[in-house]
Amino acid sequence: MTATRTAGTAAPATERQPARRSWFAVLVLAFAAGIIVTTEFLPVGFLPLVAGELHVSLGTAGLLVLVPGLSAAVAAPLVIVAARRLDRRPVVIGLGALVLLSNALAAVAPSFGVLLIARVFLGIAIGGFWAVVPPLGFRLVGRRAGTRATAIILAGLSAGTVIGLPAGQFFGALLGWRETFAAAATVTALIVAAECAVLPRIAAAGRMTFGHLRGVLRVPVARVIVVAGTIATVGQFAASTFVTPYLLERVDLSSGVASLFFIGYGVAGIVGNLVGPRLVERDQMATFAGAALAFGAVLALLPALAGLPARVAVALAGWGVLWGLVPLALQTHMLSATPNAPEAGSAVLISVLQLAIAIGAGLGGVVLDSAGLTALFVSAGATAVVASLLGFRATIRKGETS
Repeated sequence: MTATRTAGTAAPATERQPARRSWFAVLVLAFAAGIIVTTEFLPVGFLPLVAGELHVSLGTAGLLVLVPGLSAAVAAPLVIVAARRLDRRPVVIGLGALVLLSNALAAVAPSFGVLLIARVFLGIAIGGFWAVVPPLGFRLVGRRAGTRATAIILAGLSAGTVIGLPAGQFFGALLGWRETFAAAATVTALIVAAECAVLPRIAAAGRMTFGHLRGVLRVPVARVIVVAGTIATVGQFAASTFVTPYLLERVDLSSGVASLFFIGYGVAGIVGNLVGPRLVERDQMATFAGAALAFGAVLALLPALAGLPARVAVALAGWGVLWGLVPLALQTHMLSATPNAPEAGSAVLISVLQLAIAIGAGLGGVVLDSAGLTALFVSAGATAVVASLLGFRATIRKGETS
């Protein structure tokens, strides 16, 4: 790998004391992450409205959720290679503009095909954003504060999962789905303007090629991160995709109360992101493995809590905190495992995790239809436990060789 700077390298002055503007830039990137993820999950809340107006089946309307993830998986490596030596400031702003275009086009889409094209644009922005942006936390504030900056950016991801589904439900019913996309476009425009105002010039860490991407998988630690992260993500999204029917059918909640439970889960995820840096700085893989083991146990326990709303609320909050640790641990570990090509490592990770999201949701549906909710949550929990065992094995091996 020929990249010239490491994930944690910054200018000496920045390393000594990050400037206030650098932290403003980190905060703006967190808001950018939030609107991207919010936009990704918005349609979940109003799929029936889209299906009715554009005369497609509900299953076909579900492509609005699936297509961005698949597009992101393809786009992440392509964007990072296409960007080559481009300054990261215009790249990030351009990706924000693509989210703006996606939301604006969705708001006026005359047909379902045009709406899907808008969602492809969003997927490209998602893949590019998560390939380019996570390493920028270190680049903006330096090595010492880099993990905290990355956690703040990833907190935007959790915030988006909190906002997306409830916002889609609420504003879709109140204003209409087109108006909801238009509102998201307005918010995106404000964030892009903020990026133009506060993001400094950020030179590329090096010229990325497909060889760098292949090189990531030749790093033993990176392979473990990819495999264990993929397995954990499959388990996570097999379960989380079907939390709503669990809450409505097994816990017997109304849709309004179920949305509150989901919001609580998302807020807990933000907490996990923000309290995670201290754990991650001690041992990234051990943090991942411990979190995966614990949230796997929570998933397997959920069927036994059916009919006990208070305990389910506590379990969901615990699940949210634990899952909030996972992307932070995976991202920071991948950056440290590929110091000469952090963006390549991030691109590979986001590609496989986006595929894992789609696989998890698909497998979850298969298990749900064939064996029911109990089997779904137990098998999803077991999957997370398998991921944790791989992580613990890597931690033990590291200890034996150190």
